[in-house]
Amino acid sequence: MRLSLRFVLPLILVLTGFAYAVSPLVDRMILRWFTRDLDIRAVLIANTISESLFEQLAAGRKAKIGEFFFRITQDERLYAIGFCPGSEGTAVASKSMPAEVRCNNLERWPAGGENALPSKRGPLHVSIQPMANDAYPTGKLVLVHDLSFATRRSEETTRYIFYAFIGLAAVVSLLTVVIAQLSWRGWLAGMRSLLRGEGLLRDPAATVAKMGMPEFRPIARDLQRLVRELEFEYRARDESQMNWTPETLRAILHGELRGDDVIVVSNREPYIHQRRGDRIEVQRPASGLVTALEPIMRACSGTWIAHGSGSADRDVVDRHDRVGVPPEKPVYKIRRVWLSAEEEAGYYYGFANEGLWPLCHIAHVRPVFRSSDWAHYVAVNRKFAKAVAAEARTKNPIVLVQDYHLALLPRMIREEMPDATVITFWHIPWPNPESFAICPWRQEILAGLLGSSILGFHTQFHCNNFVDTVDRFMEARVDRENFTVSLGGKSTAVRRYPISVDWPPVAGLLAKPVDQCAGDIRALNALPPGHRICIGVDRLDYTKGILERFRAVERLLELNPEWIGKFSLIQIAAPTRSSIDEYQSHEAQVRALAARINERFGRGRRDLPPPIVLKVEHHDAQQVYEYYRAADCCFVSSLHDGMNLVAKEFVAARDDDRGVLILSQFTGAARELPEALIVNPYDTDECAAALHLALTMPLAEQRDRMRLMRGLVAEFNVYRWAGRMLLDAAAMRQHSRLIERGGGAA
Repeated sequence: MRLSLRFVLPLILVLTGFAYAVSPLVDRMILRWFTRDLDIRAVLIANTISESLFEQLAAGRKAKIGEFFFRITQDERLYAIGFCPGSEGTAVASKSMPAEVRCNNLERWPAGGENALPSKRGPLHVSIQPMANDAYPTGKLVLVHDLSFATRRSEETTRYIFYAFIGLAAVVSLLTVVIAQLSWRGWLAGMRSLLRGEGLLRDPAATVAKMGMPEFRPIARDLQRLVRELEFEYRARDESQMNWTPETLRAILHGELRGDDVIVVSNREPYIHQRRGDRIEVQRPASGLVTALEPIMRACSGTWIAHGSGSADRDVVDRHDRVGVPPEKPVYKIRRVWLSAEEEAGYYYGFANEGLWPLCHIAHVRPVFRSSDWAHYVAVNRKFAKAVAAEARTKNPIVLVQDYHLALLPRMIREEMPDATVITFWHIPWPNPESFAICPWRQEILAGLLGSSILGFHTQFHCNNFVDTVDRFMEARVDRENFTVSLGGKSTAVRRYPISVDWPPVAGLLAKPVDQCAGDIRALNALPPGHRICIGVDRLDYTKGILERFRAVERLLELNPEWIGKFSLIQIAAPTRSSIDEYQSHEAQVRALAARINERFGRGRRDLPPPIVLKVEHHDAQQVYEYYRAADCCFVSSLHDGMNLVAKEFVAARDDDRGVLILSQFTGAARELPEALIVNPYDTDECAAALHLALTMPLAEQRDRMRLMRGLVAEFNVYRWAGRMLLDAAAMRQHSRLIERGGGAA
């Protein structure tokens, strides 16, 4: 007890002294706060009464002004009020105005000062506010506020601080006495075990017993939960401070996932070998997915499993269907999966793109589900699962499964390798439960995706839709607080990972100056110098709103005929899925509408530039970026899109801080880029107005909007998208190891 008192008494004395020392600082701070509030109040009073006061002054009604001032001073904090007209008239004031305040000494009370004036009632605060008009150009309003209430508040605060420190001293002293009576050795050993995350996982009862305090078991569990939360917050804060680059991804792999087996699985391959006559050409598809995931593959020398679709793909693989890439310096492998024409027609063109694609996009195209397509879809997903099992070097690889083509794969991988960490990313929207109910195999798809350890979507809205869908159709435990779903004893975390683009863009894409790009693009498309250009870049897909975009151009020219012959929309439309009837019909509609609008506004003159320049052909990244840099604006009118990277590519391309982005509200990008002109693509008049606004927007406003968007794209780039998934996977694997070390206890 003597030892405890030696610590407790000095602690009480120190805290008491600290309370007394802090009190004057608190007094001054409170006085400064109230003074500032009174100055703000004075400005409001001056603005409120100015009109009435000047009317009374103009009419010469001094008695009325006196009554007016008397009513105002009935406020409990306003002590006196007066008006100094300068050299143009006679001063007017309420009877309570202190004798020290006169119109000829107003310089004593500077703006922003404490301006305290003692009185019998307590301190007063004098505020001088300019109040001028044509008759009184140097007029000033004098307001005197009663500050005694601030003194009373300060005294109360001082007492509260003193009592709070006394109470704190008592609590700390009590805790000190209690802790001093405990076994320090047992306590410290238990705490070390707890903070390592081992003791409670192994045996909670034994840990708290070792600490000598079985009654502290609930506290120990809460403390362990707190430690985990702090670790998560620290990691999130550290993540936000990272500069996300390919080197960052490599650092995560070498630091957090050293030695782990990493496999990427997608339908599209990162390198395609095509035969061109007698030679083989290597193509690298322009894909944000490839941009994000290839640094992971390069860093860990992993394996990328994909459908071999190139005409020369079979000619370059080894006997295990593998090929090293990049061709100039191989650092990882592509394992190709071969599909027959029937399998590709049923799995890819059939179930994936005639069934799931329209099901997940609100574009008013009826999904088509055939049992034969489903059978191919199941068989192809099984092929990919066998390829993953064959390529895995360990029993617990990290497998990154990409998109809706492989919805069944996570569960199949889990059946083959129960210890694998499967991260699935769904790149397209997830519909609401009512829409998803259309799918005849909805439960099988949900069960397949719930084989994932982590399931990612672009937006929280799509995460919500998925969890709602599971809750509606599956016998699974849904935790909406932590956004996890448990099915068959296995938990799936549902997370938001908004995808983005490479930042900064590859240097070669921005090498040509903007003015030169503009000149070259106009010359290439037979447009005169100074002609205004809007760019649209899409696959020729019915979800991209190309028809709606053309109608907006037509409406713009109807409402603003001055743009006829001076503005064109250049639409780059890459052919896609042309074997599907719906896509053939859509291409025909796009061509017909463009021709009709061009004919309508051509006025029969061949020399007049067409309002729509339709280019149904593939363009490489260099060509697309040249169009981005040449355009006055970019129009993204998707009817429904998971993210839409065209919007972010346009922003990344504009290092001149010019150009305007018109963006559909039905894209995930609209949630991240509010500085764009957000439109409803179904509202033709709104889209036409946005086009006109974009074409007439001042350069200063363009610059302000573009800089904000570029800052967001730079911070939330594609490497951050991939890195966050890897960090979450690393945390999940670390947690699993702790559970295994603790004998399976949670």
